[in-house]
Amino acid sequence: MSPVAALRRIAFLLERGREDTYKVKAFRTAAAAILPLSEEDVRRRAAEGTLTELSGVGASTAKVITEAARGEVPQRLQDTERIHGGPLTGAGERLRSKLRGDLHSHSDWSDGGSPIEEMAFTAIELGHEYLVLTDHSPRLTIANGLSAARLERQLGVVDAVNDHLAGHGFTLLKGIEVDILDDGSLDQTDEMLAKLQLRVASVHSKLKMEKEQMTKRMVTAVSTTRMNVLGHCTGRLVTGNRGTRPGSQFDARKVFEACAEHEVAVEINSRPERRDPPTKLLELARDAGCLFSIDSDAHAPGQLDFLVLGCERAEMAGIEEERIINTWPRDRLLAWANR
Repeated sequence: MSPVAALRRIAFLLERGREDTYKVKAFRTAAAAILPLSEEDVRRRAAEGTLTELSGVGASTAKVITEAARGEVPQRLQDTERIHGGPLTGAGERLRSKLRGDLHSHSDWSDGGSPIEEMAFTAIELGHEYLVLTDHSPRLTIANGLSAARLERQLGVVDAVNDHLAGHGFTLLKGIEVDILDDGSLDQTDEMLAKLQLRVASVHSKLKMEKEQMTKRMVTAVSTTRMNVLGHCTGRLVTGNRGTRPGSQFDARKVFEACAEHEVAVEINSRPERRDPPTKLLELARDAGCLFSIDSDAHAPGQLDFLVLGCERAEMAGIEEERIINTWPRDRLLAWANR
């Protein structure tokens, strides 16, 4: 394993284990610092003990680089594999093998931790045929949501990444996680939404809105906008460093019947702290005839591996593979999303 690969693997595993971002950043920064160097330069610096003279390489990452340059498996990598490298769950692998991609992911353009290209590279390594980039919309200022102008620039970056990755059997798709506003409209111009290939829409504000109003808000969005996927429908948090939060209250039957009628997929959000929808609502959406999307909602490359957690829940709920839209080939998915 090359030093760059060792550093990236440690970062991936730390993200997969939901470790603090500052712990991860050192390894990704060091990987970026040595990436332009030749193998010979890296080995020479390792032998001379001058790696820490490079901006972005500290004592702990220099040790990883030095061990890898000698052809060893770095001790830090061995330790991290032991702690975070095991299976995330005991089930879900059968359905996970059927997923062709992930429809909900974030980059450092909004509140993700890594550049767009790093998210794409990791998706390829995980066997994805496609990944939808869904950074946040402008209203979510705490997450550095994208204005129409910034989103327009991002679309150009996506084109450049796809040009660079041509021949890998992979496509980075243009998307958004757009806020559902209080009146059920979406937090981005219709002109920009029309330029995208897939649109996840989620409620992020006023989660304690009165039940009847929240129901109207969600049904309006589902039935009158360009949205394709209803993201983390209750907004609940059940664990994690952000604490817990109860889900919003709405008439789930009405919302899911609207989703079924308008062919809006209900997201099975795979993040361990969300597990959204709750099991009873997941079963209600199943019985209403909804389509589903099993998504990682990844904010870092290692979190793209969360998909198996959503697959486990879908299997337990008895949801048929054909109703899960990210088992579909890319062209079928895009034809559905832009019908």
